[in-house]
Amino acid sequence: MSDNYSFSSLSRAKSAAIDAGLREHMLRIYNRMTLGVLVTAAVAWFLSGSQELMQFFLGGPQMWLVMLAPLAIVFFGFNPAKVSSGTMKMMFLLLSVLYGISFSVIFVAYTGESIARTFFVAAAMFAGLSIYGYTTKKDLSGMASFLIMGMIGLFVLSIINIFMESSMMGNVIAAAGIIVFGGLTAWDTQKMKEIYSPRMDPEIASRLSWLGALSLYIDFIAMFQYLLHFMGNRE
Repeated sequence: MSDNYSFSSLSRAKSAAIDAGLREHMLRIYNRMTLGVLVTAAVAWFLSGSQELMQFFLGGPQMWLVMLAPLAIVFFGFNPAKVSSGTMKMMFLLLSVLYGISFSVIFVAYTGESIARTFFVAAAMFAGLSIYGYTTKKDLSGMASFLIMGMIGLFVLSIINIFMESSMMGNVIAAAGIIVFGGLTAWDTQKMKEIYSPRMDPEIASRLSWLGALSLYIDFIAMFQYLLHFMGNRE
């Protein structure tokens, strides 16, 4: 009886330690993701007040650097097997700044009220979907390939629509984008939860936290952008 009680107590203590470690791990990811969103918002708001700075960053060939550099950062700056936690932090903040430069046009094109309204709707959707991904017992990995293919399709269609300038295609892309990145939010959250291990090296855990923050940051930014297509009121 005593042995069974000791074993049960040990199991509960171990489970509690894992739960506490997992909560800390997920909280670190959410805090870092939030930092990125705040940096992006601050840079976008600041640049929108200066026509000269916006023209400098977005008015010439350097516009392509601002637009394409984030892709290079994601592909080459976020490999947990090769890049240190400190480097990933710098890459994440740089990415957040670059997105902020691109998003500065939003503060010029849309009213502040509609931007704020869309932000809170996106935040509520993100929170709900992330909570679902964290708590559901259903394995969401089955829809991963569909979501990734959908994301690639959105990118291709967006490039095509730059030249077509079709409002109908724009609506379809935005609606599909909300669905795709909403699904990715739930899947990415579940994936981060399952990757966690209490025996993980602190440096590796920090690297994975930055990688998780990047994934959720992109999910949120994309959902906000697509929601703004429907909810934004132009100046």
